[in-house]
Amino acid sequence: MGNNGTGEEVLWRQSLLGQGDAFGALYDRHRDRVFRHAYRLCGNHHDAEDIMAASFLELWRRRKQVRVVEGSILPWLLVTTTNMARNSARTALRYRRLLNALPRTEDMSDPTADSYRSYQDALDQDLARALATLTAEDLHLVTLVVFEEHTIVAAAAVLNLTPAAAKSRIHRARQRLRTALDGDASTNPPTAPTPVLEGERT
Repeated sequence: MGNNGTGEEVLWRQSLLGQGDAFGALYDRHRDRVFRHAYRLCGNHHDAEDIMAASFLELWRRRKQVRVVEGSILPWLLVTTTNMARNSARTALRYRRLLNALPRTEDMSDPTADSYRSYQDALDQDLARALATLTAEDLHLVTLVVFEEHTIVAAAAVLNLTPAAAKSRIHRARQRLRTALDGDASTNPPTAPTPVLEGERT
């Protein structure tokens, strides 16, 4: 998928040279998707904000180990977000203030403005519980391939897997996720169709 890779690689190189504006531009570019992924994992807006803050801090702390894939840092950042969510979202609270100094062009829209908040929260928590049944590596694959629509090859590169191994794992992970989601549907009143998990790109 397109990420304006050339421009992003330039921004990342500038960030590594200590240019705060460049890192701020990367933050503006990816924060919404990182937030959505964090929220997908925890089903809670407050925790998702904390996880997002910790993920960008970790991006900076481990900047020399970051792997750029297909011209973008986003795959690495999403894997890091998954790890932060699985470890402890609450520990991210003290990091949030460090992000306030980053240059930014606009504020994230208020998530509480959604008129269907309570209904949507229930669905999102069901998905978060289903995702929690996956192993860490399978969760990384589902995140990159199913939700973020990266290629199997790109996901494999981020996770140090062969494309064949990644394809096999994603198939099993999707089956397990479907089973978990079907289990939630059988124990709760009907709400909405199970998220479509069909199709993958190689």
